[in-house]
Amino acid sequence: MGRYLGFDFGAGSGRVAVGTLDNNGCLHIDRLERFTNSMINVRGDLYWDIFGLYREILAALNRYALRYGGDLNSIGIDTWGVDFGLLDDRGRLLGTPFTYRNPGNVPAMEKFLRIFPPDRLHRLTGIQIIPLNTVFQLYAMKLADSAILKSAADLLFIPDLFNYFLTGQKFSEFTFATTSQLFNPVIDSWETDIFTALEISPDIMQAVVKPGTVIGQTGEDITVQTGLQAVPVVAVASHDTASAVAAVPATNENSAYISSGTWSLIGVESDKLIVNEKTWIYNITNEGGACATFRILKNLAGLWSLQQCLKVWSKAHKYSYPELIRMAVRSAPINSVIDLNRQEFFSTPDMPAVMADFCRRTHQPLPRNIGQYVQIILLSLALAYRHALYELKEALGKDITQIHIVGGGSQNWLLCQYTANATGLPVYAGPTEAAVIGNILMQAVAAGEISSLRQLKEVVIRSFPLSLYEPQDIAEWDDKYERYMRLHDVPDRSGC
Repeated sequence: MGRYLGFDFGAGSGRVAVGTLDNNGCLHIDRLERFTNSMINVRGDLYWDIFGLYREILAALNRYALRYGGDLNSIGIDTWGVDFGLLDDRGRLLGTPFTYRNPGNVPAMEKFLRIFPPDRLHRLTGIQIIPLNTVFQLYAMKLADSAILKSAADLLFIPDLFNYFLTGQKFSEFTFATTSQLFNPVIDSWETDIFTALEISPDIMQAVVKPGTVIGQTGEDITVQTGLQAVPVVAVASHDTASAVAAVPATNENSAYISSGTWSLIGVESDKLIVNEKTWIYNITNEGGACATFRILKNLAGLWSLQQCLKVWSKAHKYSYPELIRMAVRSAPINSVIDLNRQEFFSTPDMPAVMADFCRRTHQPLPRNIGQYVQIILLSLALAYRHALYELKEALGKDITQIHIVGGGSQNWLLCQYTANATGLPVYAGPTEAAVIGNILMQAVAAGEISSLRQLKEVVIRSFPLSLYEPQDIAEWDDKYERYMRLHDVPDRSGC
């Protein structure tokens, strides 16, 4: 059996893993490298260190060559969603890519929706209206009269950009393209009416390929820098959530998933688009999935708030996440809750201060220690999941009977237990590295070792154990949910 090398870049960290399938159909993962990824604030604008991440790719390829030699079936890259780079007519990167949290996106969204009705935008693309979407990032650049945008010949999304660096080939992968709110999945093409409203030519977009497509081989410059001979590069399900959802070990059609990391993506897998009045009212999105599926989901705040609190707390002491959970369990219970999906929590340098201010304005007890801050965040996430499940069931017209949590949040046993309590449903946690697992297994699909999504999931079930959390104290959590729902009437103090 050959080896596959998967790169999974999230908004907070990156990981590289080597995967092999044995003769029993089990996947074995060797974690080659893990590193941090973070936004860079330059005079109020937020950027990604794109060349720093590419340097990590080259370093990992070199490390692979030293450890394993030259035998490598393929490479696959998935990343966080919606962000992109622009190339000039000679194929050179123009500037450093902005991040989806750049502050100009919110006013750009508001202005664009005055000229392009939001219900029509949802109907054409199936995507929820949210400021981070690529369409609003582009409009922010247009409003700023961006010289970079004026000079752009090609737009490549972040994983497609890395694939281009490695192979020289320009393509857009389907699962990522659908997150942009520029793509119409009904006609399977870029939506020209949206580009007309943006006053941007659709010619900057690339041909769209399905996940599992070999797009090219690494060039001679990669051989010189890494010691590896030409290696096929596969367009996997390159949106990290699409890779993670592919690896959700669920065979029950009434299962929901939560891909839990910096963001929480909660939804179901479907073999068709679901765009109706309820998906519009509840801002539910249809994103492309692996093997001709769609991910019908809500895009919610995730562990970003805890990550931002940790940055503040770590100025005095370097806490680990297990330490934070122990502090939460040992602290006196606090029943304050917050709506982490509000704009005021989206981008702030002092998350604990914003949380405390919200509790003060809503006449709730203020957290007195770090453990109580952690309680509030995890309680609030679990209650947000309950509300999202209600909306999904309404839009889908069917029941949901169990939840699978994958990604980094599946290691957080307190969040998993809170989720079971809040929803009243059993929660299955794992695998943790779902995105890189889905990435590697889609490479195996491209190589012909796996023939279907069901077979892919069976490999995951055989290969990785799960933890089960049963619901507890349901009546108490009903009271918490009522308090949470009252927060929707509280004004947003973000200033946007």
